[in-house]
Amino acid sequence: MQNFKKIIGKIHLWLGLASGIVVFVVSITGCLYAFQEEIQDFSQPFRFVEAQNKAFLAPSKLEAIAKKTLPKKQLHAIMYSAKERAAQAIFYHYEPSYYYIIYLNPYTGEVLKVKDMDRDFFRIVLVGHYYLWLPPTIGQPTVAISTLVFVVLLISGIILWWPKNESAAKQRFWFRWKSTTKWKRKNYDLHNVLGFYSAWIVLIIALTGLVWGFQWFANSVYWRLGGEKSTVFSEVYSDIKQKSHLTAQSPAIDRIWQKMLVEHPDAKTMEVHIPESDSASINVNINTEIGTNWKIDYRYFDQYSLKELSVNHLYGRFHEAKLADKAIRMNYDIHVGAIFGFAGKVLAFCVSLVAASLPITGFYIWWGRRKKKNGNNEKQISLKEKMNV
Repeated sequence: MQNFKKIIGKIHLWLGLASGIVVFVVSITGCLYAFQEEIQDFSQPFRFVEAQNKAFLAPSKLEAIAKKTLPKKQLHAIMYSAKERAAQAIFYHYEPSYYYIIYLNPYTGEVLKVKDMDRDFFRIVLVGHYYLWLPPTIGQPTVAISTLVFVVLLISGIILWWPKNESAAKQRFWFRWKSTTKWKRKNYDLHNVLGFYSAWIVLIIALTGLVWGFQWFANSVYWRLGGEKSTVFSEVYSDIKQKSHLTAQSPAIDRIWQKMLVEHPDAKTMEVHIPESDSASINVNINTEIGTNWKIDYRYFDQYSLKELSVNHLYGRFHEAKLADKAIRMNYDIHVGAIFGFAGKVLAFCVSLVAASLPITGFYIWWGRRKKKNGNNEKQISLKEKMNV
């Protein structure tokens, strides 16, 4: 058993030294991002409007205003929220890369704010969390591999922490600091006691991170739970042959939007995706809950016939989702703690902060032992020299 723990200790040490910086950055950016929605609501008044007792402007009206504001950009979607919240015109494109949000008064169409999201503080934090501010082809696998290493570190840390007997256990569950307790001992307890209590939740956060980090991991979890669909989003297309049969009616996005308002009177947010080509479908995402994403109803329609289209991936109708589909859909909400409401976010923030401290306290433990070992070696060398003399 002692030899086994020595091997685990070596693995824990070298993997910790190799991944410490990445673990710190990913953890601390996770902390900073935890309450981004609440902070932005508090600090950005343009996200709100005065609620009025009349209907919102149709998507085509807001689309025209948004495109006039940013004429050289591709409009991705129009998003409606509560009566007292601004509508959002989302401009997003991968290549060339840009991301803008125009905040609009949904009653009048007034432009409240044009925001370049690539300069937004929380967007920058999120890019660091995902990619370490490196090109995605380098940053994403680096974060994914480091997260996998961190999972091994958490498990090996629990094994190393596990006490030999009842007497040792009493020293592992809580701090026993006195005014005379040296900083080295306090640091050791910070690493071990806080590490133990947070490890179980941090492990869940890390595993949910791996679902995004590795497609093979996401597929393995999904199929183990009995999933039968694809975990990768894929486009569905309109029948372009129907284009010639169009009649002079209101825009398709408006008709679909009106249809969704009738079918989902309890919708808290509704995101209408603008077709980006003649063959694209009209996608509408409807969320009936505030603060979580797993119950979103993803709907797809032919932009000519308005016929609803089915998909073979798990991002479809919520009532059709099975247990495996719901589990993967919950992944983001579990990762950020939102699945348990505001208290879950607080918990995720606290354990992420502890996770960020572990590489620092762990490095300090290693450095202290290294200095002590070097000091002992120097004393032995000095003693041997004296004996030779």
